[in-house]
Amino acid sequence: MIDYLAIGHVTEDLWPEGLTPGGTVTYSSRAARAFLQKVTVLTAASPGTDLNAAFPDIDAHCIAAPLTTQFRNIYTASGRVQVVSPCPVVLEPAHLTDEMRASRIAHLGPVCNEVSAEIVRNFSADTFIGITPQGWMRRWDEQGHVVSRADNWTDAELVLSRASAVVTSIDDVAGDWSKALHWASQTRLLIVTQGPLGCTAFYDGNALQTPAPAVQEVEPTGAGDIFATVLFIALQRGDPLRDACALANCIAAQSVTRPRMAGIPTRADIALCQHEPLK
Repeated sequence: MIDYLAIGHVTEDLWPEGLTPGGTVTYSSRAARAFLQKVTVLTAASPGTDLNAAFPDIDAHCIAAPLTTQFRNIYTASGRVQVVSPCPVVLEPAHLTDEMRASRIAHLGPVCNEVSAEIVRNFSADTFIGITPQGWMRRWDEQGHVVSRADNWTDAELVLSRASAVVTSIDDVAGDWSKALHWASQTRLLIVTQGPLGCTAFYDGNALQTPAPAVQEVEPTGAGDIFATVLFIALQRGDPLRDACALANCIAAQSVTRPRMAGIPTRADIALCQHEPLK
């Protein structure tokens, strides 16, 4: 059985020194592999994309596409600026295998509105469905300049009604807590990440704020995806919500102390955050 299924486009992230693999499915699947044995990705990319580099020790099911989604991330004092060249393939329910439909955890992680919302109707009743909706909020102009607005998420009601847990950020809702509360009223569990302040979980009309450990940030790329992955794993295995949030906060905090893929959880990170001796 698949322990963790990540769905979304793998990306090529353009940096001054060249291209590196990226996208939610890349960070989430590699983070999941640090905890779990059988991790699978459903993605789309051009035949020339090096999937082994993106997904070491991970089973990648790739739909052939004319190009691979490419992002250029520019971090400024006022926030992140993104430029995208999107892959045109939409990931649909028909792309799921029977094994995927029965996954223990299914993580829908679109980066540029490329995952059909209908996929949420196609999993086993026992599947934990984790959602990181940021990619459903993105739109772009002819030059690829990305604009992200919460109101762009047109299928929110369907996805929220089926989700086991949804992770979004305070930036995704542009600081509008009323939007977060509206989404929370439509789903079982909504967690809003707040960077160095930690996260706030909304459930059954309650709110739980969990602080994050203080660290020296080097680069935040992928931290939100890693947070969500760890949270979904902890919740699916039965950890109490407060403990799951604390673990996800701690692992994500360690990730930002290292750049890009170097931020993927290590044995030392897991031992530190689970308060266990390093084996």
